[in-house]
Amino acid sequence: MHSAELNNRVIVDRFRCPDDFTNIGVWGDLSGYPGFFNFGKDLICYGKCSAFAPNRTFSWALHDALEYARVDQGVVSLPFHLFEVVETLRREEYTAALGHNWSQNRFFRMGYYVARPLLPVSVRKYLQRLSLRGWHKHPFPSWPVDTTVEQIIESIVVMILRESKDQSIPFIWFWPEGKQACALMTHDVETGEGRDFCESLMDVDDSFGIKASFQVVPERRYKVPGSYLTSISQRGFEVNVQDLNHDGRLFDHYEEFQRRTKAINEYASVFKARGFRSAILYRNVDWLNSLCFEYDMSIPNVAHLDPQRGGCCTIFPYFVGDILEIPVTTTQDYTLFHILRDYSLDLWREQTSRILKRHGVMNFIIHPDYVTEDQEMRLFKDLLAYLAELRAKAGLWIPLPRELNEWWRQRSRMQIVKSASGWEIVGEGKERARLAYARLENGKLVYDLASPPGKVGQGNGTMPVPYRDRS
Repeated sequence: MHSAELNNRVIVDRFRCPDDFTNIGVWGDLSGYPGFFNFGKDLICYGKCSAFAPNRTFSWALHDALEYARVDQGVVSLPFHLFEVVETLRREEYTAALGHNWSQNRFFRMGYYVARPLLPVSVRKYLQRLSLRGWHKHPFPSWPVDTTVEQIIESIVVMILRESKDQSIPFIWFWPEGKQACALMTHDVETGEGRDFCESLMDVDDSFGIKASFQVVPERRYKVPGSYLTSISQRGFEVNVQDLNHDGRLFDHYEEFQRRTKAINEYASVFKARGFRSAILYRNVDWLNSLCFEYDMSIPNVAHLDPQRGGCCTIFPYFVGDILEIPVTTTQDYTLFHILRDYSLDLWREQTSRILKRHGVMNFIIHPDYVTEDQEMRLFKDLLAYLAELRAKAGLWIPLPRELNEWWRQRSRMQIVKSASGWEIVGEGKERARLAYARLENGKLVYDLASPPGKVGQGNGTMPVPYRDRS
């Protein structure tokens, strides 16, 4: 594809809107190297730019590319390649420019994971907090939720609407049946004690009407009998593969990764698993498609509190080749309890609120290993109660990860076409899809959902989305 086609695909794939509503080009010759720049007052991007030389390293004094964006006769001309900037964020290609701390050294990690089984929990927590020292000073990605990808795309849609004769852009709503946002509950099983607690954890999940996926380590950590896997799937929960042996070295060398991938893919068949998560959220996006899974859940939205820095800067699923990436968008339970030493819902509520406002995915990691004590279990139950309340009052969708994967793939193949009666969604799964409109209100982007077909008294009108983006 040419650059203009790729730029247009960013908007079309995000909204599933008709192709002819977007025309995005690049003006000028792009810089020879990528760097940091702003797109608007507070939005930080990374890529090549034609209007100025971007900063090779991060600083507070960044050029603003929005000042150089042009709109003429329906064509948006940017001083950067939209597709490349978005992909750079999603694939974390900016991280080399952030620098690394001593804990990310490969030899330190090898030594740590060799010694880890011998280290008391108190020592491990101390070393982890020491390695993350100063995390709160990192300006990018934005803590506690980064929506840079969404904001870039929405800013360009605002530019399109301001100059367009069309008052709104029709698109396929993000979630089935007009749900306002999505939440996933996932459980990473790290120890034999955690494995043995899974039955009780499923009882807790079921008491709130919430199903979850269990990411199981196939080798070394604990035995994985077939009866254990069957007990999960027979209760309507999901089994996924977590790494190979959880030693933190899956991505150390490509040759070793390929060797382990062969075994991991075999376990995918044995487990009947469609999803994957790497141990400790270590990752290399370029290697993902060696895995025989439909989706991955290993990339954090913002990784200030993870051993590997970075973050994909989006709260929506996206494709990496054939694999659907479902980012981890909330703080893990271990991090909350043992790094931040926080036993309240405050951080999870703040992250959930921000994601709900933008209609994204809340992807939670709760380990059965770390919620066995009363204090931790009480907080976990409070979280489930909060999500159940949002499901009832705010239209939150709480599927299994495989169900989200199925929906997002269906939506990516749907189209909007013009019919005699107006806009119409076509494609498999259209009966669950909802037509929506993006429009401007007082210069801000807002979304309206079309009334469900055949709803009494509603006709084919629209209704405002309860949680609008007014940022």
